Parts: sequence; structure tokens; C-alpha cells
Amino acid sequence: MTRLNRLVDFSPVVIALLLALLVASILLLALSANPFDAYAAMLEGSVGTENATAETLVKATPILFVGIGITIAFRGGMINIGGEGQMITGALAGTTIALVLGDMRVPAELAKTPGAFDLLIVTCSLIGGFLAGALYGGLAGFLKAYFDVNEILSTIMLNQIAVQLMNYLLNGILLDPATAGFNNIPKTARLVTAAQLPRLSLPFGDPHLFARTRLHWGLIIAIVLAIIIYIFLWRTSLGYRIRAVGENQRASSYAGINVKRQMMFSMFLAGGFAGLAGVVQVLGLQYRLQTDGSPAGFTGAAGFNGIVAALFGGLNPIGAIPAAAFFGGLLVGAQKMQRELGVPASLITAVNGLIVVFVVSSEYFILQRSKRRVSLEEAPDDEPTSDSSADSGGGG
Repeated sequence: MTRLNRLVDFSPVVIALLLALLVASILLLALSANPFDAYAAMLEGSVGTENATAETLVKATPILFVGIGITIAFRGGMINIGGEGQMITGALAGTTIALVLGDMRVPAELAKTPGAFDLLIVTCSLIGGFLAGALYGGLAGFLKAYFDVNEILSTIMLNQIAVQLMNYLLNGILLDPATAGFNNIPKTARLVTAAQLPRLSLPFGDPHLFARTRLHWGLIIAIVLAIIIYIFLWRTSLGYRIRAVGENQRASSYAGINVKRQMMFSMFLAGGFAGLAGVVQVLGLQYRLQTDGSPAGFTGAAGFNGIVAALFGGLNPIGAIPAAAFFGGLLVGAQKMQRELGVPASLITAVNGLIVVFVVSSEYFILQRSKRRVSLEEAPDDEPTSDSSADSGGGG
């Protein structure tokens, strides 16, 4: 019965997806495109070939990192719209660390062990990116906890500050000296090979699978962290306190939980995972930090798509894994749809928005069903039986 209830609770999410695709089909018809041909092209473009599948997973990697963080924030009762800015700050810090360490001479102790210095650079860069994003997200949490500043407004404003900071640094101290005066695209120097995340090679099956693609080990790191965060949220006391605050702040405070601390900590972790998304994009894909001056020029809107993936995954880190892959496939498949049918790839932005609207709306029905279930379970205890009523009447 429990499994059946879980399936029924999940069904509104599936229905929400189908409704979003139905509305998208109407939009496709308005654009004189056959929805079946459009979705077929999208499917082929996302998983039809080895390279298409790899590109889908490449797109899904930063979305998954951000989605994990969004899950933590939402579970802690915080609405984090600052994934874009947190990605940027994480990328700035991680890239700077990689550039500095990459210019250093390899210590004699590390030179004796092949790959040790590479691991040191990558690890320090990832930690630096996580901490930078965490501090940036934690700032919004601090403002909310102690000054009641709306976190939606603060994170959106912090996004813009991060973009301007990136533009300033990439046109200044972080600008690649080799391109100064010759290239109008602000970018850092290219990272040394030791600072780059290796391409993903599977230890089983065909060893050459994905070897010719851009898929890197950042995907494995994201999946492992999603599992760890699931265990953290549902199997540890600290995770329980975060979820308790998200469910009911007043009851949590009455139970002795420091609500402000949990709010800050949930935003700290959310920002950290978005920061990881940013630094992994540099270490595993671009090998340098560059932008066209807009936030999407670097992030690819992963900071916002991560919100959609987290909601679609049921605010569960494990659920965010297939959700991120799904939205990565939408983004990659939209390009083939545009090439073959002439449908703007930006239509996928509208689809993402529709999914958010329908998924959030479905939460209302899930909540109502939960309330009905609780009331039915409590009904036999609350309602007196006819025998007990008669006994009480006779006793009077």
C-alpha cells in the first residue's frame, strides 16, 4: 500500500509533464511544425548517437550540481534563485586557484607520485569553488535569517553583482595576457593539463565509449554527491533539522532547533553546489573562464534550469539525477529540432517554464491528497462509536 501511495503521489508530476508537452505541441502547431516530427527530432538529437548522448550528459552535469543545492535550500525553507551568481563566484575562485597552482613548480615529494600534483590542483580548485559559492549563497541566507531580507530578491540582485564582478576581473587581473589588445572576448589563460578534469572512460563495457566526446568526470562527481546528500538529508540528525525547519519553522524552534542557523546552512550548501557547477564547467569543459558579458554566456542558464530539475525531481537529490538528464536532453535535442524544422530552440525555455507551472500546481493536489489520507487514518480514533455513545448516555 505504501508503494502504491508513492506511485499515486508521483503521478501528478508525470501528468504535469504531459500537460506541458501538450501545450508545447499547440505552440508547435502555431509555428506550422508537426509536433510528432519535432519531438522525434528532439529525441534523436539528444540520445540518437553516442555524441548526442554525451552532449546531453555534459549539459546535465551543471544542472545536476545546481539541482542538488536547490533541493537542500528548498528543504530548508529557502528559495534560492541565485544559482547563476553562485556558479560564477565558484568558477572565479576555482579558476584562480587552478591558474596559480598550475604556474607553480611541482614539489619534489609530489613529483615522485605520478598524478599526485594533478589531483592536488583539481581538489583545491573544487574546494575553492565550493567555498566561494557557499559563502555567496550563505550571504543571502544570513540576510534572510537575521534581517528578514527576502531571499528571492537578494539572490537575484547577487546574480547581477556576480556578473559584473566577473566582467571586471576578466577584463582586468584575470585577463589572459596573450590576448590583451587582440581579442574582444574577456577570458582567462588556458588551464594547464594538470588542472583539467579527465574525459570519462568507463571501467566496463566498451572502453572507447564516450572516448571521443566531451563527457568528463564531473558527471560522476555530481552523481556521487547526489547520493551522499540524499543520505545526509534523510539519514542524519543535521539533515533532519534542515527538513524540519523547511516544514515548520515555529514547531522547529519550539523543539529547540536553531532555525536561523539551519536557514543559513541550507543556503551555504546550496551555494556551494552551485559553485561546484561553475568550477566543474571550467575544469572539465572549457579549460578557461570566458564570457560574452551576460550570465548565460558562461552558465548556459544552468542556474535556473537547476531549479526546474530540482522541482521535477521531487526535491530529492536522487530524483534530480534523471531530471537533470531529461532537461539536458531537451536543451541538446532542441538544437536538432531547430535545424530540421526551423523551430526556435528558445521554445525549450517556454517548455521549461510550463513544466515548472504544472509541477508546482501539482504539489497542491499532492498536499490535498496527503491531508485526506491523514484525516481518513485518524477518523476511527476521533469519531465515537454508537455503542460508546449509548454507554455514555446511560451513565448520565
